[in-house]
Amino acid sequence: MKITRRLAVKLGAAGALAHTIVSRGQAAGTARRGVRLGGPVFLKTEDSTLLAREHRRLGYGAAYCPEFASLADLKGLREIERAFAAENVIIAEVGAWRNMLDPDPAKRSANLDYVMQRCALADELGARCCVDIAGSFNKDSWYGPDPRNLSQEFFEQTVQNCHYILDHVKPKRTRFTIEMMGWNLPDGPAAYLELIKAVDRKAFAVHLDICNGINSPRRFYESAAFIRECFKKLGPWIVSCHGKDLKWIIEYNVRFQEVAPGSGQIDYGAYLDELVRLDAGVPLMLEHLSSPAEYDSGRKFIQTLAASKGIVLNHA
Repeated sequence: MKITRRLAVKLGAAGALAHTIVSRGQAAGTARRGVRLGGPVFLKTEDSTLLAREHRRLGYGAAYCPEFASLADLKGLREIERAFAAENVIIAEVGAWRNMLDPDPAKRSANLDYVMQRCALADELGARCCVDIAGSFNKDSWYGPDPRNLSQEFFEQTVQNCHYILDHVKPKRTRFTIEMMGWNLPDGPAAYLELIKAVDRKAFAVHLDICNGINSPRRFYESAAFIRECFKKLGPWIVSCHGKDLKWIIEYNVRFQEVAPGSGQIDYGAYLDELVRLDAGVPLMLEHLSSPAEYDSGRKFIQTLAASKGIVLNHA
């Protein structure tokens, strides 16, 4: 992304404001620590040092796994670890976006193999988690709706898949996680807690995407209560989170659109308050935005909101 002088001045002013607010909070003894903000960067490079510095320049303390990271290049993985650690940036997650419940047995098997490889990569890299969704029985869309996606069969096969991946990879440094979905299990904190108990593996944890679980007007209207419920039930297992917002598009049926944080109606004050209570440097990773400008908007919104609440992002 091209950084103009005008944009640099704006970013500098926003950073100065955030620093002033946080400094006042620290002086008053009210500053709180515990959240790492992260998101995609748009610098095209395979130089780990330059990439890590770009994250830090943007004010990020967490990163997605670099696209060029490979299990076949252990030396390269060590270099990624070293470079990001030098900038105090953690690798938050390795994505493994494949349908583990594909109706086609051959595709399902290949997808499970891929997810195992991604989990192994996350472990080798020391990422906080490897993340996927449970999948779908939909034959046309790997994440699409299907009546059986809320069935006992779906639940039991998801447990089996988690066992298969974890018992083969045996991760030591990472956790395997799946996200909530509005129409697939787990579709909320209660279902997720049931899944955690059924999987019953120390290496199984929670990647929390609040927006994915908001699948009704009630949860949308009462997002703060939904956020608090998620953290109350799932807090001990949360290792990473996604950050985006939801806007209600008015039609004759319910339609929520993903937008940049601060552009919708999700209660980010409640989200940050619950995250900081974990006191574990849990990453909040921006995702699914449409442009670098939207990521800038979401990043600055969270940075300013955190600073106003005395929350120090990206602490050591």
